[in-house]
Amino acid sequence: MAGTVFADDTTPGRIGRTFRRARQPTAWSTAALVLAALVSLPVLVVASRIFVDTEGVWEHIATTVLPDYITNTLLLMVGVGTLAAACGVGAAWLVTMYRFPGVRIFEWALLLPLAVPAYVLAYVYTELFEYAGPVQTLLRDLFGWGHGDYWFPRIRSLEGAVVVFALTLYPYVYMLARAAFMEQSICALEVSRTLGRGPWRSFRDVALPLARPAIAAGTALVLMETISDYGTVYHFGVPTFTTGIYRAWFGMGEPVVAAQLAASMLVFVTVLVAAERFARGRQRFHHTTRRYQPIRRRPLGPMGAAIAVAVCVLPVALGFALPGAVLLQHAITQGDPHWGPRFFAYATNSFTLAAITALVAVAAAVVLAYAVRQNAGPLTRIAGRIAALGYAVPGSVIAVGVLIPFAGLDNAVDRFARDTFGISTGLVLTGTIAALVYAYLVRFLAVSVNTVEASLTKISTTMDHAARTLGAGPRETLVRVHAPIMRGSLLTAGLLVFVDVMKELPATMILRPFNFDTLAIRTYRLASDERLAEASTSALTIVLVGILPVILLSLAIARSRPGSRPEAGRAPSRIGSLLRGPGAMARTGATPHATSAE
Repeated sequence: MAGTVFADDTTPGRIGRTFRRARQPTAWSTAALVLAALVSLPVLVVASRIFVDTEGVWEHIATTVLPDYITNTLLLMVGVGTLAAACGVGAAWLVTMYRFPGVRIFEWALLLPLAVPAYVLAYVYTELFEYAGPVQTLLRDLFGWGHGDYWFPRIRSLEGAVVVFALTLYPYVYMLARAAFMEQSICALEVSRTLGRGPWRSFRDVALPLARPAIAAGTALVLMETISDYGTVYHFGVPTFTTGIYRAWFGMGEPVVAAQLAASMLVFVTVLVAAERFARGRQRFHHTTRRYQPIRRRPLGPMGAAIAVAVCVLPVALGFALPGAVLLQHAITQGDPHWGPRFFAYATNSFTLAAITALVAVAAAVVLAYAVRQNAGPLTRIAGRIAALGYAVPGSVIAVGVLIPFAGLDNAVDRFARDTFGISTGLVLTGTIAALVYAYLVRFLAVSVNTVEASLTKISTTMDHAARTLGAGPRETLVRVHAPIMRGSLLTAGLLVFVDVMKELPATMILRPFNFDTLAIRTYRLASDERLAEASTSALTIVLVGILPVILLSLAIARSRPGSRPEAGRAPSRIGSLLRGPGAMARTGATPHATSAE
């Protein structure tokens, strides 16, 4: 063995050559390009229909209802964006920087409204605040008022929709803003205070500009969810693009017009994404200090503490506690009349769709993220970005984009079967679970991609280098090295997709198979018939499932301060143990301690 030299197998030059070979086009990059094509197909189909002749129908819509769609959508975006940003940023700053009664509870409780779908909150508020509801009835009984003797805000209105959306969606801004505030160095705030700036000016001039990218991203998420909603705006009688798409397809029997409305809606999405990028600008904020001591919350006086408590209590009470209590009371006293086998069939449909989509989405996200890691060429990176754009596209637009090519393919197959074999195949893809899962995948793939990518980038490339020198290929490295480390993130990604699918309404309404109801559809149908008490069981089930990711998000934000983050990588010396199997560490005497692979 004296004449044997092993140095060449572990030198940096050898590792570099190995990695350069891996960056050549591979099956991973090919798979990423295929996924990007599948995700972009519905959007391209919708965009291609914008110039199709509709024999005057589009011209009629453009001069009658289209201005209302545009105006209401814009007003919703402005109102919801402003209110949600103010509520989310204000609450995030208070719980991060100040000490007042209940602040530890508010840290996670402010995320709870995210578990309540906007359409569920709309149904509850309609029952509570309409003319025959308990609130106005109580006021008339107390003061002896009759009809026309008093003014009360109309809940079924554009303003009511703005409030409902803001109450359920502000947590997007809150969680990103709070994470940004927690990641800021205490030095910047201390310097601001030593220069004579008070708390308000320190917030306005220092903390807010540093958190602007996160706030812009959170507000963009709020607006994307707002313009993609169907159940809330339909229930409140606010005509928007989503209600127009559904009405054109199913009410007027004009799928081309529905596609053109969806294409017009894409303009809003494109402008929104561009505005979010512009709001963030080209600024990049980097931390230049390691002073990440725990933030010392400043105590508030009695008046300030009372205001802070009110600011934090109101959104939680109005967005979660009140609707939750109403739904629970209805579920206990009345509930769904189909409770039993039929209700469990609705639940089974929802859970099955959500589970299948979550599994497929996580697998696709791993392929996309790992393809970028293996081959960081421009095409692969573009494929990753395209695959993550579906979340910005409303579910109704995606549903139209899925239905058109699937129906065309079904008709072509049926025509071929009739001409060749004299039989009719019927609808093979349209109106099936496959179409639904595909639409869900396009819509929510970004959720899993972002989660998996964030986890994968924390694993040092040193681990890949070491695994390659030990003879492991990309697939074995992923399965034996990366997957065990990413297990928690993969589960989180799957859970987030699962819950989003459970709550999705527009795409489900358009694409679901005949006589195939989910919990969201069941809730929508009963509540639309003013039967909230019967819809409460389905709605409460959706809310309870939605609490799970809220817990995960709360834990993730608590760990987001740079000084408390786990190590980015593992020691390369452990790679051999991972590749050889679970018992190899004990056999080789390797220690389980991680070392930084900076």
